[in-house]
Amino acid sequence: MTHSTSRFISAPDGLRLHARDYAPAGGGSGRRAVVCLPGLSRNGRDFHRFALLVSQDPVSPRRVVSLDYRGRGLSADDENPANYNVPVECGDVIAACSALGIEEALFVGTSRGGLILHVMAALRPDLIAGAVLNDIGPEIEAAGLKEIRDYLGKRSFPATLADAADALEAIHGPTFPALTRADWLEMAEAIYREKDGRLAADHDPKLADQLQAIDFSKPLPTLWPQFELLALKPLLVVRGEYSRLFSKETLARMAAHGANVETTTAKGQGHAPLLHHPDPFSRIKTFLDRL
Repeated sequence: MTHSTSRFISAPDGLRLHARDYAPAGGGSGRRAVVCLPGLSRNGRDFHRFALLVSQDPVSPRRVVSLDYRGRGLSADDENPANYNVPVECGDVIAACSALGIEEALFVGTSRGGLILHVMAALRPDLIAGAVLNDIGPEIEAAGLKEIRDYLGKRSFPATLADAADALEAIHGPTFPALTRADWLEMAEAIYREKDGRLAADHDPKLADQLQAIDFSKPLPTLWPQFELLALKPLLVVRGEYSRLFSKETLARMAAHGANVETTTAKGQGHAPLLHHPDPFSRIKTFLDRL
């Protein structure tokens, strides 16, 4: 029994959004909900194992909500691909929280999700009681972003989920030595869905257009002013040991910011770590239990 329910919500512009809502074991204890925000091309299924661990914890269960951004998962595609951007998606997250009765939450933001939290800290700091940033910060590495751009630009249609898992391991295996065959299969199930009779990545293909438009001859913009606001809240920053998107130097600069900022490294993982693995999860759970 997964204890998750599909919720459909209207974005501010009327687009239909989807979220997975995990009820806490035994009805919960009135603790703050955890809202999970996935990476750029990913969806709420990425957090399924993590959400079960948190929502079904025998001592301190919490409600967990994992979101599908517009154009991902079971959310509707946007006819205007220019809306696949962080400010619009931040507005969608804020609207989803309101629709789901969440006035203040603990957020877990993977990659794109963490960037959204930087913007939310400026727009709606009252929503954020604390946050976990998964392999992301106010400054990202161009080389890592180029890898994501190139990967998303190559559409693939594996015949089976096993084939999809093989392909994922072939591409990402060198930076994820900690993952098992079961992990790669679970990742394939989270990324791919049957569409029109064949397996395809579960996002609008036009999403990749936004990355193709980036001018890598210029420095990438940073979000340090927004991080200053986010760091007023309790933060745990997770970095994948082999991440090429989020550098050790940026992590250290964030850690030096103040007492609110804690850091940890997900051993044997790259961008972005699977948070239900024992190494990062135990540290995240300790952090969440304090809030």
